[in-house]
Formats: sequence, C-alpha cells, structure tokens
Amino acid sequence: MGRLFGTDGVRGVANTELPNELAYQLGRAGAYVLAKETTHKPTIIVGCDTRMSSEMLSLSLISGICSVGANAIYVGVAPTPAVSYLTRKYKADAGVVISASHNPVEFNGIKFFNSEGYKLSDEIENEIEAIILDNSEKLPTPTGVSVGRVAYHYEYVDEYIEFAKSIANVTFDGMKIVLDCANGASSQTSPKAIKDLGAEIIVIHNSPDGTNINKKCGSTYMKDLQKAVLDNQANIGIAFDGDADRMLAVDELGNIVDGDQIMAICGKYLKEQGKLKKNTIVATIMSNLGFFIMGKENDINIEQTIVGDRYVLEKMLQEGYNLGGEQSGHIIYLDANTTGDGLVSAVCLLEVLKTSGKTLSELASVMNVLPQVLVNAKISNEKKNSYMEDEEIKAAIEILEQKFAGEGRVLIRPSGTEPLVRVMIEGKDQEQLQIEAQKLAELIVKKLG
Repeated sequence: MGRLFGTDGVRGVANTELPNELAYQLGRAGAYVLAKETTHKPTIIVGCDTRMSSEMLSLSLISGICSVGANAIYVGVAPTPAVSYLTRKYKADAGVVISASHNPVEFNGIKFFNSEGYKLSDEIENEIEAIILDNSEKLPTPTGVSVGRVAYHYEYVDEYIEFAKSIANVTFDGMKIVLDCANGASSQTSPKAIKDLGAEIIVIHNSPDGTNINKKCGSTYMKDLQKAVLDNQANIGIAFDGDADRMLAVDELGNIVDGDQIMAICGKYLKEQGKLKKNTIVATIMSNLGFFIMGKENDINIEQTIVGDRYVLEKMLQEGYNLGGEQSGHIIYLDANTTGDGLVSAVCLLEVLKTSGKTLSELASVMNVLPQVLVNAKISNEKKNSYMEDEEIKAAIEILEQKFAGEGRVLIRPSGTEPLVRVMIEGKDQEQLQIEAQKLAELIVKKLG
C-alpha cells in the first residue's frame, strides 16, 4: 500500500488528513501523469458525492488540473461508476471522483480512473505519490492561453442513467422495489432508472443535505430498508452506499442478501445462459466459506484475491473473467462497466428475479452462509500495519488459527481505507466466534491503540 493511496484512492478526514492543498497537488500530479503521453490538450472529468466537503475539494482538485494545462469537465454529484462510464464515453484522458464511499461525512477521498475507465495500477499511483512527496519530476506551469479551462456539464449524469437502463434485458413491470440511496450520489440516478424500467418504487434516504450521507442508512445500515420492505410487502429492497459503487439487497422476508449471495445468484444465472466466462467468479479472501462451497456444488470456479475491488478487477482483466466482487457489495460486471457499479448490479439482480419467477429468498438459498463475525479494532493509520510485530498479538492469532483449523478460519487484516484492524473469524458457533473476535480486537487496541 502506498504512502498516500490506500485500496481505494486517497482518503482521510477532509480539511485535516485530506486538506485542500493535497487535493490541489493530486490534481496537478494526477493530470500530469495520466495525460503526459498525449499530444493534445488533455481533458479530465470530475464528479463528487453529496458530502459538504466534496465541493470544496473539487474546486481545489480542478485548480490543480488546470494549473498544469489540462481542461476539466465538472459533472457535479455523480456515482463513482458514472464518472468511469463518462470518461470512456467522452474519450477523456482521465476521470476523478471526490468521495469517501461508505465512510461517515467527515471523511472524504479522491480516486482516479484512467482513460479506459479503470482504477489506477499501483505503479501509476506510486508515480503520482513520488511527484507529490519526493518532487521526482518538475511539473509544467503554463501561462496565458495554455492554462486549463473548466466546463460544467451536470446533464452528463442523465446519460449514465440511460446507460444503466440499457443493461436490462427485461422490464420490471409488476415488481415492487424499495430503494435506499444512502442520501448519497445515487439519490437521483437509481430511482429514475429503476422507475423508468417499469417497477413500482418506494424510495428512502434520498434527501441529501451535505451532512447525512451514510448516516444510519444505505448499505452500512440496513434496518430501515428491512422494515420498509416488510411494511410495503415489497419483492426486494436495494441499498446503495454513498458513492453508489456497491449495493446490497433485502429479500421479501426482510433478510439481508450480501455481495457473496448476489454474486452466487447472478453467477449461476450467467452460467445457465452460457455467459459466465470460463465458468469463474473472482472474489476476495473475505468471502464467506459458504460461497466457495456453492461454487463446488454448481461447478463454478472461484478465484481469490486480496481485499479490494481493484485487485478483483486486476485478476478479471488478467484472466479474461467477467464477474467478480466483494462480500460488501462491490460487484463488477465487466460486460457492462469497468468498475464496481451499484446500479448495474441492481439491474442484473432484478433481471434474475424477474425472469426466474422465484422470490429472492429462494434464489439466495443457492448459498448457505456460514457464521462469520467481524470486529474492528480502532488503531491509528500509522500503527495498523504493524500488529504482527507485537509478539503477544502474534501468539494470540496463532492460538486462534489452531483452534479453528479444519472447522473455520481466522483472517486479520488492516483496513485499506480506515484506521482499523479487522478481525474476522468463521466457524460453527456464532456466540463463540463473537467472544474470540472481541477478545483479539481488544488485545490489538490495548497493545497498539
């Protein structure tokens, strides 16, 4: 992991850990690195989520872009996958999103896409970091007519809505769907797309005010969606996160259907249609053991990567696969978009639900979710990668691994986007898992917090 970039761009508390000065530097260095091979004046598309700090950081980033002679197109509030799509559609040299995804409002982030709409490789991120932190290259400072200009095209987001609708092979007439937009970037795009496809929709948490993004809503807080599905006797509920690059679902009984289950449902559907390339789904090491058992039972190969949808994507591109994602709901359909896309994922899941004639609970039964507990140990970013250097913590982890060997697994890892060490244990006894995970998390905090 880089010095500035984590698993999903540069992220931190806006105005302190992620100050305007850094946004300006990222605009300069990012525009220079991503467009330096071009012979024309480069253009970069910029969008943001709904948190208060997003406009502030957007202005600083755009200033940096223009200061090295690149043009910026600002599309305003837009889902992360919309910026990826628009970058490709308009043949821009890069795209940038100002968002901290599912994180609370005080956080924000900056993530880049290359001209093909893909997140950046480690090598490109390292090159940008070296310019900012090490002054590895002297950047141009054009003057006069050579500086960049800014164009404002808020209407471009409507084109992403039309794109998402075009993915559907059926209409959703007769379906009642509850949407939770997390008071985020999907508050306008997702309801319009799903309604236009014929569904009856009930929408909650789609009134962003700059302060309420992800606040007890969206894919990180599903209780309101579960209640709304039951109260409205809906067929399905769909929850997006703040930047709408992920989604989770709720079945007609009020049960959460996570990213593993959604990939299992859609992977099996694609395989039956002969559209699952190499009969393979790419997942991460955090996926539930039940997902891998599902793969064996349905003759679907499951490839694993480290945590981060960017690493899932890298594996998919290297091997020619078209479906992959994470338990958290980052799902990539490479036949449709080049990054995790909550709206595209929703459309694909709804198509399976409509064409199968089954309920979502019936579809989700393709996979048996084994008990899994995740406890977060809050540690500073400076210390979160050094937990294995402490002998007491190391010994405690080894004891746990021996205890669950053959009946489950233990996975400890630092978060790529937050100041946390994540303790995940799978096994047979939920209560025992919770006790053991809590005990280890408390030890990590005690020793390193």
